[in-house]
Amino acid sequence: MRTKALFGPAGQCERASLEKIRSTEKYIEWLSANGVDAFEYQCGRGVNIGEEKARLIGQKARDCGITLSLHAPYYISLASAEEEKRDNSIRYILESARAASWMGAERIVVHPGGIGKMTREDAYALAETTLRRAIDAVRAEGLDTVICPEVMGKINQLGNLEEVLRFCSIDETLIPCVDFGHLNSRLHGGLIYKEALDEIFAALGEQRAKLLHIHFSKIEYSKGGEVRHLTFDDTQFGPDYVPLMEEIARRGMTPTVICESAGTQTDDALAMKNCWQQLV
Repeated sequence: MRTKALFGPAGQCERASLEKIRSTEKYIEWLSANGVDAFEYQCGRGVNIGEEKARLIGQKARDCGITLSLHAPYYISLASAEEEKRDNSIRYILESARAASWMGAERIVVHPGGIGKMTREDAYALAETTLRRAIDAVRAEGLDTVICPEVMGKINQLGNLEEVLRFCSIDETLIPCVDFGHLNSRLHGGLIYKEALDEIFAALGEQRAKLLHIHFSKIEYSKGGEVRHLTFDDTQFGPDYVPLMEEIARRGMTPTVICESAGTQTDDALAMKNCWQQLV
């Protein structure tokens, strides 16, 4: 049973790039030296990593005490009107689960996709069927990677909080990826952490809810939701991470918190980790 919250970046941050950190293995060493304990490997543009390289990354992460997760391709579309695209989405999830298994990553994050010209309910029903098929495909290969459907930031995408929690009711092994910046964007700045977490705990039960997968960054939004990711230095848009850390500490949660700030994701992850440590 996990005993602490984990914090780290998604992808490589600007500071590591400026220090000419090139390989993923070197970056993992750099992350460990900088005090974070999680890292989300990015396959957003496709799963283009071989088994040998993935296993090297996994071994380095274990040696450095870094817990890995993996972001599946961005173009997954569980509710596409085209059967071929839904079949491809299952393949992308399976490829992600294989790569995650090779590197020992505990979780893969999956975008549900858009709704097209369907009603939200029709799109959800089609996406649920596709997700069930993906779960079956992953299990058929004996892979135990946890699938994490993500809360999305644009209103015309599948993946509001209610929909993601419904996805996670399909199978008790699923854990939601709750991107609080995305959720705040969908709510046009109206995010209240207590209300969101109360809903999550009620839907998942305490054990799963405490192990939540979290994405966090400040995000600019418009009428349609998410526009772009920002850094913690931004003073116009939210959300503020401190009240979230207070809720995590108060509830005894031990989530994985992945920071997706625009270039400062390692430093901002450390800010969250330090805040959480002071609270607990």
